[in-house]
Amino acid sequence: MKMIGKTGLILMASTLVIAACTPSRNAGGAQGFSSMKRELGASVNEGSFGNPTYNNMLVQSAYRDQNGLLEDLGRKFEREVPTMINFDFDSTRLDAQARAILDKQAEWIKQFPEIKFRVYGHTDLVGTKAYNKRLGLRRAQRVVAYLTSRGISRKRLEAVASFGETQPLVVTEGRERRNRRTVTQVIGFAVNFKGDGLDGKYARLVYRTYVGTGVGTTDSTSSSGSTSSTGTNTGSTQSTGTN
Repeated sequence: MKMIGKTGLILMASTLVIAACTPSRNAGGAQGFSSMKRELGASVNEGSFGNPTYNNMLVQSAYRDQNGLLEDLGRKFEREVPTMINFDFDSTRLDAQARAILDKQAEWIKQFPEIKFRVYGHTDLVGTKAYNKRLGLRRAQRVVAYLTSRGISRKRLEAVASFGETQPLVVTEGRERRNRRTVTQVIGFAVNFKGDGLDGKYARLVYRTYVGTGVGTTDSTSSSGSTSSTGTNTGSTQSTGTN
């Protein structure tokens, strides 16, 4: 193989430089510039925001359709306020501690008028299953009545349920206060919530979910139904039954 001399190397380098600086034509025949003359990133510039916007819409739709926002709101509710109150034996009476917790729940619920809640009633294992089922329901109803008296729309608390003695926190046949409880949970959107599209309402709810409490949105300023003011309900002791 013959060795290339210095002159040959200089001629080859000059040819490459000239080729790089020479205007080129794109596929359509229009005159353009070589890669050395184009700005950084020009090769990946779409010239529009179509694909990124479409991808963003898909992500938001998946988040909505898979109940991502409801799950986030549920976790936020559980993290920021106590969701459970306890009862005396064979009683639906709301003591001072229970009312204080429910007051905190009411203040939190007022900030998210788009959301619906369910109250679950529980008992301990003393007594018959049938009686405990009814007692659990009465406890849930008492909590709903109290929250309604604090300005929460009854339409957002329409679902109450009783697990009775079937889900004890402490498995014991004796009296156990921790089992005698109600639990308030996020279960879905209010019937009149209009946020299925990118109309701003869904976005505002997402925003309030992450900026914290104290935004100032309440049932009285939303369209989720009129509030009911029936006064403070301190409950009454049930004297029948065994739980």
